[in-house]
Amino acid sequence: MSAESLKGMVHEVYRREAGRVLATLIRLLGDFDSAEEARQEAFTAAIEEWSARGIPVNPCAWLIQIGRNKTIDKIRRERVFRTKIMDRETATAESDALVENPDLDAAMFGDDRLRLIFICCHPALPAEAHIALTLRAVCGLTTEAVARAFLVTEETMGQRLVRAKKKIRDAGIPYETPDPSILDQRIDGVLAVIYAVFTEG
Repeated sequence: MSAESLKGMVHEVYRREAGRVLATLIRLLGDFDSAEEARQEAFTAAIEEWSARGIPVNPCAWLIQIGRNKTIDKIRRERVFRTKIMDRETATAESDALVENPDLDAAMFGDDRLRLIFICCHPALPAEAHIALTLRAVCGLTTEAVARAFLVTEETMGQRLVRAKKKIRDAGIPYETPDPSILDQRIDGVLAVIYAVFTEG
């Protein structure tokens, strides 16, 4: 397979699966920024690995596994570095939260995009952030494209998205669909965002 053909196939996988990969990595890693970085590293690795071994049967599961593993490796390297300059009793062990879980496949992680939409539409976030964050995180639009949809500059939209992700992290918003007892309170907002995203598409 030529390099150009491989890049085209990876691009097609990205177009089709990027949102799903990101949604699951956010659930596994618990952080938007870490998940976005992991997804980027996974797709970079795909260009190298798939040229030698071919495209896996389930590219989405492969990308999630690679992104997750690279993050775990990074955390372990950082932990080893800290333990060299700190007492072992005070060293932080972030990787304990990311327990090894082999054989990740579609049956185990399912499709996390619905959960991610509920996070993007959480009542703790300003209404203007709901659609913007959904377009960026779930639909995979660039910050520039989202900014054009809202008729604002890319810098302004970038700041909005950063604030929204920080709010999710600082408020400890859980990565889950709402409890059935409050689902009715949340579903209208989610449906409105899905409709708006569909219209934008």
